[in-house]
This record gives sequence, structure tokens and C-alpha cells, in this order.
Amino acid sequence: MERRNVELVVLSDVHLGTYGSRATELINYLESIRPEILVLNGDIIDMWQFSKHYFPVSHIQVIRSVIELMALGTKVFYITGNHDEGLRKFKGMELGNFRVVNKLLLDLPTGKAWIFHGDVFDTTMKHSKWVAKLGGKGYDLLILLNTCMNWISERMGKGKISFSKKVKDSVKGIVKHINNFEETAAEIAMDNGYAFVVCGHIHQPKVRVFNREDGTSVTYLNSGDWVENMTALEYNGHVWHLIAYSELFKEEPVQRAYARLQPDYAALLKDIMNPELMN
Repeated sequence: MERRNVELVVLSDVHLGTYGSRATELINYLESIRPEILVLNGDIIDMWQFSKHYFPVSHIQVIRSVIELMALGTKVFYITGNHDEGLRKFKGMELGNFRVVNKLLLDLPTGKAWIFHGDVFDTTMKHSKWVAKLGGKGYDLLILLNTCMNWISERMGKGKISFSKKVKDSVKGIVKHINNFEETAAEIAMDNGYAFVVCGHIHQPKVRVFNREDGTSVTYLNSGDWVENMTALEYNGHVWHLIAYSELFKEEPVQRAYARLQPDYAALLKDIMNPELMN
């Protein structure tokens, strides 16, 4: 497939290292684009759930796909999230086209974009991290159960269902939390004169415009995740687009990426140490 040229792409909440991560679909997407800037907006590698017993080849290939984009000239910004907070000690590190940051401000032709993961607004994260981690394990278990049920459902000729999505959409407290999250991000962005605020964290893909009575406004965007929704944000030609994998690859079987997956750790290390990426 020929790569599409894109000015800016934002991905978040891939959760590599967990059973729910849709790494193969993400490989297909990454190999279909050639962005000038790629923003990895937190929770890319899930250090909370990480196990030395589970990091499949497809998850390694996601990393290689990002490295391939760097070799093509893409600037990659890794914004740390709560599940990969261990990387925050590397804030400011630059390696060729790769940089680790906690937040990012981009001057786009249509206004300033404030990009950050979003866990800073999560009171559970601030005051009861063990509760958040326990919830993360429960969510991962729910995703695993969902995957097994969908495997059975598809073989019975029925469509896919998402237990976790149904739970989030039906529990009033979660819906309220999401609304508060979006409104808080938008209010702070308007206070600072930003045109766009771009988040991840809550696994809810969204493009929403907030307006104040004084005439100020901001566009709130959430890139979603690669566990349930498989979505990304693209900025091209002065316009933001919320990209859904299910729409982009309607006629592309997911299995096409498996043929390229090789358990080659030596090749991955060679890619990382490629002198051309160090310049």
C-alpha cells in the first residue's frame, strides 16, 4: 500500500504489553501513512501491566514501524502518560528525530495546539494510584474476556460486541467523569488562548467545539485508543480528522500484517542503533 502524506498524526493509549492492544491493526495504519510529525500521546507501552511473559512479535513490530517512519524523516514526540510514567525521568531526551516530553505546544496554521495525555486531570491518579492500577487490571481482564467472547461470536456468525464500551456508556458516573474531563481541558485551553486541546487517557475519541459567552472558543480533540476504538487524529490541509481504522481499512483484512511479523530482536536493536537516525 502506498503511504499517504500527512502533516500531523496523534496516537494514544496503545497499551503495548497487554492482551487488549490491537497492535496488528496499528501496524497496518502506521504502514499506510508518512506523517511529518507523529505524536505518541501517552500509554503507548503499558508499564503497569507489563510482563516479561507477554510481549508478542506484533507489539515489537509497532516499535519497528515507528522507527521506519523516523528513517523516512518523521519527527516523533513521545508524550508520557500514566501507564508509561516511568519514562518521565527521560523528559527532554532527544535521539535523532525522537524526543520525550510531558506536553507539547504546536503552532499550526489554524492556531496553537496544546497536546498532553490527560492523566493530570484524574483525581484517582493523584490520590489513590493503587485504585487506578487495580482498575487498570480489571479493565485489561474485561478486554481479554471480550476478545474471547468475540472469537466465539464471530465463529457463530454474529457480530462483535464490546462489554467495556457498554459499561462505560451506561454508568452515569463514568459518563459524568468524561464530560468533566472534556470541559476542564477546554476551559484551561481557552484561558490560555489555545485554538485546540488534544488529549488521550479516557479512551473516548471525540472532536467537540466549546464556546464561551465572551466569544472565545476551543476545539477539544481526543485521539481515542488502540484497544477498543482503534482511532487516530490527523491534521492535514488546515483541518483535523478523526480517523477510524474500521472505516480506513474496510476492505483490508487485518491478517495481512501477520506475514511481515518476524521475532527478530537483533534486527530491532539494529534499527534503534541505526546511525542515520542519530543525526
